[in-house]
Amino acid sequence: MDMVTPVLARDLAGLGRVSEETSSESVLRGLTATLAVGVPGCAGGSAELWRGERVVVSASHSELVLLVDSEGELGEGPSAEARAGGRPVVVQDVLRDPRWPGYTGMAVRCGVRAVLAMPITVERAVLVIGLYGVRPGAFAGRNVPPLADMLAEQVTVALANMWDYDEVRTDAAQMQEALAGRAVIDQAKGIIMKSSGCSAEAAFDELRRISQHHQVKVADLARLLVDEHQRNRRGGPGEGAPPSP
Repeated sequence: MDMVTPVLARDLAGLGRVSEETSSESVLRGLTATLAVGVPGCAGGSAELWRGERVVVSASHSELVLLVDSEGELGEGPSAEARAGGRPVVVQDVLRDPRWPGYTGMAVRCGVRAVLAMPITVERAVLVIGLYGVRPGAFAGRNVPPLADMLAEQVTVALANMWDYDEVRTDAAQMQEALAGRAVIDQAKGIIMKSSGCSAEAAFDELRRISQHHQVKVADLARLLVDEHQRNRRGGPGEGAPPSP
């Protein structure tokens, strides 16, 4: 039976759509849920996103998270071998496969009899996808390459879109923070200019001198000064601003 169906291809392509709520975790959750439902013979899926030695693990069922974690503790298993060797690993029946004796017992306790583990190298990470069947022989070896190729294409797009979107959001947040900092610095300069009759340049020099003396950022000092000025105008106590040295 072909593991690549039109419905599966459509649902995987949908993973590439990003929004404010998109994250590595949400992409992996969507991936494992899609595989568990869309791949014939697959009862559950797992995904490990490795970036260096840091890993994010997701699975369609909680038992499979435990199974993946057990590979790290045992130092053996199909996902671990797929990641180390860079090639798909097929287990037709865990009870008849002698490669990982420690893994077999855990897999059977999780109700797993067949496994397909596929590594995908993307721009910044390695993704290991695990498919699990409750019956032996769920994954035919001849069907692995087409599925692996499609997963590599769609998952790479999804993760690249997410990372690009994260960069845009980060850049926008940093720009917004910078603009807000410049605005409050201008306010603080105006307060100093009004109280001392100095120029804008001299007011900024004074802010910078005080910030260096008290080892605080100019923008943070400016916020304290503006907050204190606003409290004083309302008649409240002027707390929080560092005194002039």
